[in-house]
Amino acid sequence: MAGSEMLRELTGKLLAEAKRAGATEADAVALSATAVSVDVREGRLEQAERAEGVEIGLRVLIGGRQAIVAASDHSDRTISELALRAVAMAREAPSDDTLGLADPGQLTRQTDSSVLELCDESPAPSPEELRDLALRAEAAALSVAGITQIESSSASQSRREMWMQASNGFSAGYARSGFSVSSVAIAGEGLGMERDWAGESRVFRSDLPSPEVIGRLAGERTVARLGARKPPTGTFPILYDQRVSGGLIGHLLGAVNGAAIARGASWLRNDLGEQVLPEGFDLREDPHIRRMGASRLFDGEGLPTASRVIVDGGRLEGWTLDLSSARKLGMESTANASRGTSSPPSPGLTNITLNAGSNTPQDLIRDMGRGLIVTSMLGASINGTTGDYSRGAAGLWVENGEVAYAVNECTIAGNLREMLMRVTAADDLPEWRQMVVPSLLVEGMTVAGA
Repeated sequence: MAGSEMLRELTGKLLAEAKRAGATEADAVALSATAVSVDVREGRLEQAERAEGVEIGLRVLIGGRQAIVAASDHSDRTISELALRAVAMAREAPSDDTLGLADPGQLTRQTDSSVLELCDESPAPSPEELRDLALRAEAAALSVAGITQIESSSASQSRREMWMQASNGFSAGYARSGFSVSSVAIAGEGLGMERDWAGESRVFRSDLPSPEVIGRLAGERTVARLGARKPPTGTFPILYDQRVSGGLIGHLLGAVNGAAIARGASWLRNDLGEQVLPEGFDLREDPHIRRMGASRLFDGEGLPTASRVIVDGGRLEGWTLDLSSARKLGMESTANASRGTSSPPSPGLTNITLNAGSNTPQDLIRDMGRGLIVTSMLGASINGTTGDYSRGAAGLWVENGEVAYAVNECTIAGNLREMLMRVTAADDLPEWRQMVVPSLLVEGMTVAGA
C-alpha cells in the first residue's frame, strides 16, 4: 500500500507537468488500493484473490476546454506523457464556460478525515481468517432446514487511500477500509430450485455481524422462496421490502441530480418547491456519519460537505449539484461532486435517510389485504424524462393480510411521480446502510403475472 506522502507527491508531479505542458488549470487524483477476497464451497476453499495497485488521473482545463487522462503506471515518463496528451486533447475539446476549478475561497479548511473514522487501523485479517469467516457463514446457511447446497460463501477486506490536489491550492486525502461477508444459498431440486442471499459490509471489522447471522439469514430467505409461482395480473398494493425500498427512493434522487436537471432529462425538472412525497416525509443527506463508507469531509472538487434536506415535509427543497451543474443552473454547488481517476466531477450522494413511519411491516401487510411484497428486483425499464416505471420482481404474495406463497417471474409497473405520492413508510429503518429507507407500501400498482 502506498502511503499518503507518495500519493501527494504523484499528484504534485502531475500538476507540475500539466502546467509545463500549457494547462491553465488542473487537478489530479492518485489512488492506491489492496483487496483480498476468499470464496468457499462445500467446506473447502474455492478461490482466493489479492489485488493491489496504484492509479493516477489528471484533468486539465484551458479556457473552458477540458480533458481527462489516467494510467496505472506512475513513472516520471508516464506522468509527462499524460500531461502532454491531456493538454493536446483539451485544446481540441468543445468549450464550456461552466467548467473550472473552485475559487480558493470556496475550498474546505477541514481536511483531517480521521474524525469520521473511515479506516480501521487494526491488523488486517489474514486469508486464513477470511476463509474461516466464509466457512462459518456457509455452515450456518446449511443448517437451515430445506437448504440443499451453498452456491458460494465469501469474505473480503480492502483498504483504499486517495489524494487529490489542484492548481487552486487544494491538497488533501483520506484512507478507507472495508470488510464484508456474504452467502448465497440454494433450496429445492430441479425446476423447483430457488436461491437467495445475505451479505453485510462495514468500514470496521468489529461492526460486522457474525458470519452465523449472515449465513442463517441467507438460508431462511432462500427457503421462503420455495414453491414460487406467478402472481395474478391486476392492480394491487405493493410493499417494497427494506432490501429493495432504497432503489425506489434512488429513482427520486436520480431525478434531482443536477446533471439531469441541466439537460432537462428529469421527470422532476419543473418540481422544485413542489410536493414529490406525501406530507410528513423528510429525505436528508448527512456526509458526516462516522464509520460509514460514503462519508466524507470534502467533495471531489475540494468543497466542504454538510448535511442538507432534499425533501422537507414532502416538498422538494433542492437539486444535487457539483460546480459545473450549479453554474449551468445559476445556483451554488451543494458540495456533491464525485470523481475518479478517469472521469470528471459529477453530482453524487453520500448517506441518505428517509424518515420511518409508525406502522410495522406486518401492520402494512395486514392492511394491504391482497397484494405483493417485493424482496428482489431484476431488469429495469425506467424513463428518466417521464418517470414511467417497469421492473421485473420476485417476492411473496399476500392474501387476506397474510403471506400465502412465494412469487417469481412477474413485472410491476407504474409512474414514479404517482407512485411516490401514494407511498406509506413502515417503521423498520435498516442500520449500516448508505441508503437508510424503511419498507414502503405503494398503493395501486400494476402487477403482470399469470
